[in-house]
Amino acid sequence: MINRNMFFAWLVAVCAIVSVSQAQARDLPDFTDIVTKTSPAVVNISTSQTIKQHPRIPHGLPKGPDGSPPLDDFFRRFFGDPGRGDDGGNDDEFSTQSLGSGFIISADGYILTNDHVIKDADKIIVRLTDRQEFEAKVLGADERSDVALLKIDAKNLPTVQIGHSSKLKVGEWVLAIGSPFDFDHSVTAGIVSALGRSLPNENYVPFIQTDVAINPGNSGGPLFNMDGEVVGINSQIYSRTGGFMGLSFTIPIDLAMDVVDQLKNKGSVTRGWLGVLIQDVTADLAESFGMDRPGGALVAQVLPGSPAEKAGIKVGDVILEFNNTPIDNSSSLPPIVGRMQVGQEASVKILRDGKSKQVKIKIGELPPEEEIKQASRRDEGIDDNRLGAVVKDLTADQRNSLDKKKSGVYVENVHSGPARVAGLRKGDIILMINNVDVKNVSQFQKLVKDLPAGKSLPMLVQRGSGPMFLALKMPDKDN
Repeated sequence: MINRNMFFAWLVAVCAIVSVSQAQARDLPDFTDIVTKTSPAVVNISTSQTIKQHPRIPHGLPKGPDGSPPLDDFFRRFFGDPGRGDDGGNDDEFSTQSLGSGFIISADGYILTNDHVIKDADKIIVRLTDRQEFEAKVLGADERSDVALLKIDAKNLPTVQIGHSSKLKVGEWVLAIGSPFDFDHSVTAGIVSALGRSLPNENYVPFIQTDVAINPGNSGGPLFNMDGEVVGINSQIYSRTGGFMGLSFTIPIDLAMDVVDQLKNKGSVTRGWLGVLIQDVTADLAESFGMDRPGGALVAQVLPGSPAEKAGIKVGDVILEFNNTPIDNSSSLPPIVGRMQVGQEASVKILRDGKSKQVKIKIGELPPEEEIKQASRRDEGIDDNRLGAVVKDLTADQRNSLDKKKSGVYVENVHSGPARVAGLRKGDIILMINNVDVKNVSQFQKLVKDLPAGKSLPMLVQRGSGPMFLALKMPDKDN
């Protein structure tokens, strides 16, 4: 009897384990229907590009994670910089190939992928699931969002269904289809790890972070939710080895489709712009500003002539809300502003001197990256070696303090040189040089560069409440 009782107890335990295992299996997602339905609209994209390279550097080396050969630094050190002919040799031209993924968004041949997949390509080949190949044209690309729109000459193509990335929740299942390492239509799955991620140098994309396995060749492919809808474009991985390490980043499809609409209608993408450089508010900074907790975007710099400057935003302001949307950290502000229409008015809640206030700002158009960098450098002050003075553009308050002339440059510092010999001081405002009105730093730089050497020239400055002339004598340009 004892043995029989033990047998029945063992049998009950086994049945219980089997029952739990079956229940757990039923709870796991089944991706087969989604893959069957969506994979025909996912494409393989291969590109070729002709580049120049130094003839003594071996061709055909496998690329590293950043796209360069793994021994690139070694060859640069001993054979010179490719394309520059450091040893006097001529450059060779050769063709290089790269792989990526994409997906069809309309039956007449519109395809979405990453900008970095097709950038600088001489030829783009799109391969469908039925092995048909088409040469694609680039209808438009946006480097800032890493989105590109392609077109192939075909009809009645299978298409994906576009979803809404704004409805995603952390923890939900998602899957990717792509061509990692040229293995067509590989399917990987995982969960949404985080939303609204900001990456270095990617201020205008609030990335979706997942743990879906993404590898080289997946770039440009779709990320699907459990309804079989595209919620993003797989774009980047975080890796120390060049392979997948559990951190994948996807461009939200809501943002991507806005870029597509602009590329179709205008051929380019415009974004809203405030013209401020911002940083996070740390716990110590929050205490110094009298805030209950860290939050918002701290204004570290206001670029001259920007919408923010015109609206009266100042360095040290903390942006707490933008159009009634709370700003929890600095990285959440640029994507919100970027989606605004140029010329639209926005309401901004800021903290200044311990008090909150509302400011109205007319949104400007985001300029090219190089123009922003130049404006930032001008605002920080420019040191012209011929003159020996560090100058910057005038603020709105400084312009208003001028009696008649409303333009000039502010002297931040004076080094040894003709400016110091002439008597220029920190705090002066240079209004005129050699009888030419000074308008801004850029024009001032050109004026100084072209000043004749060896003779005295008049320089009008504002010092205190009144103007005065100084005699400026420039040295020879060769000195």
